[in-house]
Amino acid sequence: MVFDLRGALLKKEEIESARLMDFEFRLRARTMRMLAAAIGHDPEAMVGRIALQEDEAILADLDPANPDIRADFARARDEARRRLIAERGDPTPHKLA
Repeated sequence: MVFDLRGALLKKEEIESARLMDFEFRLRARTMRMLAAAIGHDPEAMVGRIALQEDEAILADLDPANPDIRADFARARDEARRRLIAERGDPTPHKLA
């Protein structure tokens, strides 16, 4: 029987990529929810925008209404990341043993 190292590495890449994309999506959604709560916007509407726009575009739209939006965003992102890591674990890729 022969071990297929290439196949194992491709499978690992697929699993890790999916896991990291899932974490990134959850981070964006949670960040926007927390940001919306901090600035008094509808959280569901803010989360819906992530499918249509990048974070910078969303912040640019909100910037005239709130000059401190970037600081609020940074705080929300840090808190969202901290909570996600506590719930789901560190998103750093697992090493192949």
